[in-house]
Amino acid sequence: MSVPALVAVAHGTRDPAGPATVRALLDRVRALRPRLPVAEAYAELAEPALEEAVRAARGPVVVVPLLLARGYHALVDLPGRAERARPDAVMARPLGPHRMLAATLAARLEEAAPTGGDAVVLGAAGSSDPAGVHDVRTAARLLARRLRRPVPCGFVAAGGPALGDVVAERRARGAARVVVASYLLAPGFFHDRMAASGADRVSAPLGAHEAVARLVLHRYDEARVRLLGAVPVA
Repeated sequence: MSVPALVAVAHGTRDPAGPATVRALLDRVRALRPRLPVAEAYAELAEPALEEAVRAARGPVVVVPLLLARGYHALVDLPGRAERARPDAVMARPLGPHRMLAATLAARLEEAAPTGGDAVVLGAAGSSDPAGVHDVRTAARLLARRLRRPVPCGFVAAGGPALGDVVAERRARGAARVVVASYLLAPGFFHDRMAASGADRVSAPLGAHEAVARLVLHRYDEARVRLLGAVPVA
Protein backbone atom coordinates (compact mmCIF):
# COMPACT_ATOMS: atom_id res chain seq x y z
CA MET A 1 0.00 0.00 0.00
CA SER A 2 1.25 3.49 -0.83
CA VAL A 3 2.16 5.98 1.87
CA PRO A 4 -1.08 7.64 3.06
CA ALA A 5 -1.37 11.27 2.06
CA LEU A 6 -1.61 13.86 4.82
CA VAL A 7 -4.43 16.33 4.20
CA ALA A 8 -4.09 19.14 6.73
CA VAL A 9 -7.35 21.04 7.21
CA ALA A 10 -7.38 24.44 8.88
CA HIS A 11 -10.43 26.44 9.92
CA GLY A 12 -9.91 29.14 7.30
CA THR A 13 -9.99 32.92 7.28
CA ARG A 14 -10.47 35.73 4.79
CA ASP A 15 -7.18 37.25 5.96
CA PRO A 16 -4.55 36.18 3.39
CA ALA A 17 -2.01 35.89 6.21
CA GLY A 18 -3.93 32.85 7.47
CA PRO A 19 -3.44 30.58 4.42
CA ALA A 20 0.11 31.90 4.07
CA THR A 21 0.83 30.71 7.61
CA VAL A 22 -0.72 27.31 6.91
CA ARG A 23 1.43 26.92 3.78
CA ALA A 24 4.57 27.87 5.70
CA LEU A 25 3.71 25.30 8.35
CA LEU A 26 3.14 22.59 5.77
CA ASP A 27 6.45 23.46 4.11
CA ARG A 28 8.08 22.64 7.46
CA VAL A 29 6.15 19.36 7.58
CA ARG A 30 7.42 18.46 4.11
CA ALA A 31 10.98 19.35 5.09
CA LEU A 32 10.74 17.00 8.08
CA ARG A 33 9.34 14.15 5.97
CA PRO A 34 10.14 14.79 2.30
CA ARG A 35 8.52 11.66 0.83
CA LEU A 36 5.16 12.23 2.49
CA PRO A 37 2.41 13.64 0.22
CA VAL A 38 1.03 16.72 2.03
CA ALA A 39 -1.94 18.83 0.96
CA GLU A 40 -3.68 21.83 2.49
CA ALA A 41 -7.44 22.24 2.94
CA TYR A 42 -9.89 24.48 4.79
CA ALA A 43 -13.18 24.06 6.59
CA GLU A 44 -14.49 27.40 5.33
CA LEU A 45 -13.57 30.88 4.08
CA ALA A 46 -10.56 29.70 2.04
CA GLU A 47 -9.72 27.18 -0.65
CA PRO A 48 -9.27 24.35 -1.37
CA ALA A 49 -12.18 22.93 0.59
CA LEU A 50 -11.67 19.71 2.52
CA GLU A 51 -13.78 17.72 0.04
CA GLU A 52 -11.70 18.90 -2.92
CA ALA A 53 -8.42 18.07 -1.21
CA VAL A 54 -9.34 14.53 -0.09
CA ARG A 55 -10.83 13.63 -3.48
CA ALA A 56 -7.68 14.81 -5.23
CA ALA A 57 -5.40 12.72 -3.01
CA ARG A 58 -4.16 9.45 -4.46
CA GLY A 59 -4.30 6.33 -2.35
CA PRO A 60 -5.16 6.25 1.36
CA VAL A 61 -5.73 9.54 3.18
CA VAL A 62 -5.19 10.77 6.73
CA VAL A 63 -6.94 14.06 7.55
CA VAL A 64 -5.21 16.09 10.26
CA PRO A 65 -7.30 18.97 11.67
CA LEU A 66 -5.09 21.99 12.29
CA LEU A 67 -7.30 22.82 15.26
CA LEU A 68 -6.15 23.45 18.81
CA ALA A 69 -9.13 21.96 20.65
CA ARG A 70 -12.17 19.80 20.21
CA GLY A 71 -15.44 21.39 19.15
CA TYR A 72 -18.00 21.31 16.36
CA HIS A 73 -15.49 21.36 13.51
CA ALA A 74 -13.19 18.71 15.03
CA LEU A 75 -15.89 16.37 16.32
CA VAL A 76 -18.81 16.72 13.87
CA ASP A 77 -18.26 18.87 10.80
CA LEU A 78 -14.88 17.71 9.47
CA PRO A 79 -15.28 13.97 10.21
CA GLY A 80 -18.69 13.94 8.53
CA ARG A 81 -17.51 15.84 5.47
CA ALA A 82 -14.38 13.70 5.10
CA GLU A 83 -16.41 10.48 5.34
CA ARG A 84 -18.90 11.64 2.72
CA ALA A 85 -16.15 12.71 0.32
CA ARG A 86 -13.78 9.79 0.98
CA PRO A 87 -15.28 6.95 3.05
CA ASP A 88 -11.80 5.40 3.35
CA ALA A 89 -10.23 8.51 4.88
CA VAL A 90 -9.10 8.41 8.52
CA MET A 91 -9.41 11.43 10.83
CA ALA A 92 -6.60 12.33 13.20
CA ARG A 93 -7.12 14.09 16.50
CA PRO A 94 -6.92 17.91 16.64
CA LEU A 95 -3.47 19.24 17.48
CA GLY A 96 -4.22 20.44 20.99
CA PRO A 97 -3.87 20.35 23.82
CA HIS A 98 -0.29 19.07 23.81
CA ARG A 99 3.01 19.84 25.49
CA MET A 100 4.53 20.72 22.08
CA LEU A 101 2.02 23.55 21.79
CA ALA A 102 2.92 24.69 25.31
CA ALA A 103 6.56 24.81 24.20
CA THR A 104 5.59 26.87 21.16
CA LEU A 105 3.48 29.24 23.27
CA ALA A 106 6.46 29.76 25.58
CA ALA A 107 8.69 30.52 22.59
CA ARG A 108 6.22 33.04 21.19
CA LEU A 109 5.92 34.67 24.61
CA GLU A 110 9.68 35.02 24.77
CA GLU A 111 9.53 36.89 21.47
CA ALA A 112 6.97 39.24 23.06
CA ALA A 113 9.59 39.93 25.78
CA PRO A 114 7.56 39.62 28.99
CA THR A 115 9.26 40.30 32.31
CA GLY A 116 9.12 38.12 35.41
CA GLY A 117 6.51 40.41 36.94
CA ASP A 118 4.13 40.33 34.00
CA ALA A 119 0.87 38.41 34.26
CA VAL A 120 0.31 35.90 31.45
CA VAL A 121 -3.15 35.02 30.14
CA LEU A 122 -3.85 32.35 27.55
CA GLY A 123 -6.08 33.85 24.87
CA ALA A 124 -8.22 31.50 22.79
CA ALA A 125 -11.02 31.79 20.27
CA GLY A 126 -13.44 29.78 22.38
CA SER A 127 -16.06 27.12 21.77
CA SER A 128 -19.67 26.43 22.68
CA ASP A 129 -18.66 22.78 23.17
CA PRO A 130 -17.64 21.97 26.78
CA ALA A 131 -14.96 19.62 25.43
CA GLY A 132 -13.35 22.52 23.58
CA VAL A 133 -13.40 24.71 26.69
CA HIS A 134 -11.87 21.86 28.68
CA ASP A 135 -9.08 21.51 26.11
CA VAL A 136 -8.22 25.22 26.31
CA ARG A 137 -8.09 25.06 30.10
CA THR A 138 -5.78 22.06 29.80
CA ALA A 139 -3.57 24.06 27.43
CA ALA A 140 -3.43 26.86 30.01
CA ARG A 141 -2.36 24.37 32.69
CA LEU A 142 0.37 22.97 30.43
CA LEU A 143 1.68 26.48 29.80
CA ALA A 144 1.49 27.35 33.51
CA ARG A 145 3.52 24.26 34.33
CA ARG A 146 6.14 25.22 31.76
CA LEU A 147 6.34 28.86 32.88
CA ARG A 148 6.00 28.00 36.58
CA ARG A 149 3.44 30.73 37.09
CA PRO A 150 -0.37 30.95 37.05
CA VAL A 151 -1.90 31.19 33.57
CA PRO A 152 -5.67 31.77 33.44
CA CYS A 153 -7.45 31.62 30.10
CA GLY A 154 -9.87 33.96 28.38
CA PHE A 155 -11.90 33.77 25.19
CA VAL A 156 -12.64 36.22 22.41
CA ALA A 157 -15.68 34.39 20.99
CA ALA A 158 -17.51 31.95 23.27
CA GLY A 159 -17.26 29.32 25.94
CA GLY A 160 -15.86 31.00 29.02
CA PRO A 161 -14.69 34.25 30.59
CA ALA A 162 -14.09 37.04 28.10
CA LEU A 163 -10.42 37.70 27.49
CA GLY A 164 -10.82 41.41 28.22
CA ASP A 165 -12.35 40.62 31.61
CA VAL A 166 -9.51 38.26 32.52
CA VAL A 167 -6.93 40.86 31.48
CA ALA A 168 -8.68 43.48 33.62
CA GLU A 169 -8.85 41.08 36.56
CA ARG A 170 -5.10 40.40 36.38
CA ARG A 171 -4.46 44.14 36.35
CA ALA A 172 -6.79 44.65 39.31
CA ARG A 173 -4.74 42.06 41.20
CA GLY A 174 -1.71 44.28 40.81
CA ALA A 175 -0.02 43.18 37.59
CA ALA A 176 1.95 46.06 36.11
CA ARG A 177 1.66 44.51 32.66
CA VAL A 178 -0.48 41.76 31.19
CA VAL A 179 0.71 39.67 28.25
CA VAL A 180 -1.64 37.45 26.25
CA ALA A 181 -0.29 34.15 24.94
CA SER A 182 -2.14 33.75 21.66
CA TYR A 183 -3.52 30.22 21.39
CA LEU A 184 -4.23 30.54 17.69
CA LEU A 185 -2.58 28.94 14.72
CA ALA A 186 -2.59 31.93 12.38
CA PRO A 187 -3.36 35.65 12.17
CA GLY A 188 -6.89 36.77 11.45
CA PHE A 189 -10.07 38.04 13.07
CA PHE A 190 -9.55 36.39 16.45
CA HIS A 191 -5.96 37.61 16.81
CA ASP A 192 -7.20 41.13 16.06
CA ARG A 193 -9.74 40.75 18.88
CA MET A 194 -6.97 39.69 21.24
CA ALA A 195 -5.04 42.82 20.34
CA ALA A 196 -8.12 44.82 21.42
CA SER A 197 -8.45 43.03 24.79
CA GLY A 198 -6.58 45.68 26.78
CA ALA A 199 -3.40 43.61 27.20
CA ASP A 200 -0.04 45.31 27.02
CA ARG A 201 1.32 42.74 24.59
CA VAL A 202 -0.11 39.87 22.57
CA SER A 203 2.22 37.15 21.36
CA ALA A 204 2.28 36.06 17.74
CA PRO A 205 0.13 33.07 16.78
CA LEU A 206 1.73 29.63 16.97
CA GLY A 207 2.33 29.73 13.23
CA ALA A 208 4.94 27.74 11.34
CA HIS A 209 6.99 26.77 14.39
CA GLU A 210 8.95 23.52 14.07
CA ALA A 211 7.30 22.07 17.18
CA VAL A 212 3.89 22.56 15.57
CA ALA A 213 5.11 20.85 12.39
CA ARG A 214 6.36 17.90 14.46
CA LEU A 215 3.00 17.72 16.22
CA VAL A 216 1.19 17.60 12.86
CA LEU A 217 3.29 14.56 11.98
CA HIS A 218 2.67 13.03 15.40
CA ARG A 219 -1.10 13.26 14.91
CA TYR A 220 -0.71 11.86 11.39
CA ASP A 221 1.27 8.90 12.70
CA GLU A 222 -1.32 8.16 15.40
CA ALA A 223 -4.04 7.99 12.75
CA ARG A 224 -1.81 6.13 10.28
CA VAL A 225 -1.49 3.27 12.78
CA ARG A 226 -5.27 2.88 12.72
CA LEU A 227 -5.31 3.01 8.93
CA LEU A 228 -2.49 0.59 8.18
CA GLY A 229 -1.91 -1.23 11.43
CA ALA A 230 1.71 -0.15 11.11
CA VAL A 231 4.30 1.30 13.46
CA PRO A 232 4.70 5.07 12.99
CA VAL A 233 7.61 5.98 10.77
CA ALA A 234 10.40 8.11 12.20
